[in-house]
Amino acid sequence: MALRHYILDFNLSAPADYPSTVRGLQSIFQEQEMTETVHDTEGHGYLATFIGKNGRFLLLRLHSHGLVTLDLQCCEGDNTAQVDNLLNALEKKMKSLLHGNIRRVKRLPALTRGAAVDRYWPTADGRLVEYDIDRVLYDEDSAYQNIKILHSQQFGNILILNGDVNLADSDLPYTQAIMGGGKENYTGKEVLILGGGDGGNFAEAVKLKPKMITMVEISFGSLRPVDVLLQGFVMSSPWFWFWTHMRKTCGSVLDNLTGDCYQVLVEDCVPVLKKYVEEGKTFDYVINDLTAVPISTAPEEDSTWEFLRLILDLSIKVLRPTGKYFTQGNCANLTEALTLYEEQLGRLSCPVDFSKEVVCVPSYMELWVFYTIWKK
Repeated sequence: MALRHYILDFNLSAPADYPSTVRGLQSIFQEQEMTETVHDTEGHGYLATFIGKNGRFLLLRLHSHGLVTLDLQCCEGDNTAQVDNLLNALEKKMKSLLHGNIRRVKRLPALTRGAAVDRYWPTADGRLVEYDIDRVLYDEDSAYQNIKILHSQQFGNILILNGDVNLADSDLPYTQAIMGGGKENYTGKEVLILGGGDGGNFAEAVKLKPKMITMVEISFGSLRPVDVLLQGFVMSSPWFWFWTHMRKTCGSVLDNLTGDCYQVLVEDCVPVLKKYVEEGKTFDYVINDLTAVPISTAPEEDSTWEFLRLILDLSIKVLRPTGKYFTQGNCANLTEALTLYEEQLGRLSCPVDFSKEVVCVPSYMELWVFYTIWKK
């Protein structure tokens, strides 16, 4: 059973008087039949816990620097009206007891912990967002990552990979930005897409009448989704989930891995790029939809940075002289990580220049940076 966690904070102009404040709240705790336990804080304010009926648990802390915090936990099935009444009574009493000393009162909506449907996901810069997610459509581990598809009332179906919000039905702005922001003419052009297994930019590019699109995605299974749908069973490929649940993003373009103006290679993009470099094959546009820029240079991120540098160098080598390379950066707030990425652009085997665009991607709930890179 899930747990609801309520938070009520009081920022004070001066530290509260512990004994009188606690005495003033006792009538509420007694009415709620809550048993008090006082804990030794070794001189760091006052701390007590209260356990009541229906499994309610309340933590009261009066900090020595002038902050009072109340945390109330109750079971999901607890009477919401009764819990609200308890919080209202505590807030009213605290305002009466600390009248003239309160600078700010903050009461947050309840956090639901341990629910069957997880509604909380972090932004790239570490802020917590509560989504209006009402059901889980898919949740499995592939050979490469954990894959979730959750349904949001605002954003439609949301793809989450390894705990990161990746793409939602609502996120056409992402797709448009990573293809050049609507400023490019794809007609008659040759396009290389690296990754992008969601099919979003692939589906949009096909509409723009290119000469040929080559998409390289390692995660696809060996069967076409249409084959599986006709046979009436679930394909073992980790990408079947996407074709089933996120047709608003990819449409039907991935029902066949080859078409009049496209081909999908189910391969690792690195050897493919190396092969193209050796053959002298070039493209008008290269779209890198593999991974975002790492958020730090910590040791655990080293391999990702090396991978990004390798992809960058190989991709620039297969660009035509007038070609362009498109990729995502990361959250606009992560200025240090974005600066590190831009420094990498100065270390490639071929000199390049770049521009960037900041776009609001709906389901991300944060501004996102996209790069356009070209040979000097």
